[in-house]
Amino acid sequence: MFDGRWRVGVDRVVVPIGKVLWRLGVRADHVTLFGVAASAATAAMVVIDRFELAFTFIVLTGLGDLLDGPVAKAAGTVGTRGAFLDSVCDRISDTLILGALTYHLLDDGVLALLPVAVLASGQFVSYLRAKAESLGLEARGGLAERAERFVVLCFGLLVPAWLPYVLWALLGLTLVTVVQRFTKIWRQF
Repeated sequence: MFDGRWRVGVDRVVVPIGKVLWRLGVRADHVTLFGVAASAATAAMVVIDRFELAFTFIVLTGLGDLLDGPVAKAAGTVGTRGAFLDSVCDRISDTLILGALTYHLLDDGVLALLPVAVLASGQFVSYLRAKAESLGLEARGGLAERAERFVVLCFGLLVPAWLPYVLWALLGLTLVTVVQRFTKIWRQF
């Protein structure tokens, strides 16, 4: 949904920032790797129950994910290598953060499986797109692409008491997105 509806407005803000960062010598790969480091810090803060810091670091994770593309565009280095690194790093970041949330919820019994379910369904959203694109099909879109899922997860870190409800909502939104993408791809055959 983000790519389809809000991309132009967001680009008005992030493209100039990407140009400034590039002029300062920052490269897109640096920004991508900064995002992974911030996600590791987010995970560490979740594990030690410092959710106010976890929220700060997840915002930095999001900034890294948001700005690596504009930096690459400013440098004229947009390509498959950077897209590959970005995609791999996105999966690493998701795994670190949701793995830490699983650890955080271990004392809550079966609720600890909820971040695992969110992670698995989110990975499936990504897999559907990758597989469809490898077959020459279109697979973008859906109710909760990664950007939307990321924003929803931020609410759970901002208000830890909401975390179980946020994770349930995230799971539902992600599963709807899986069905939407599968249906979109299936109709192209």
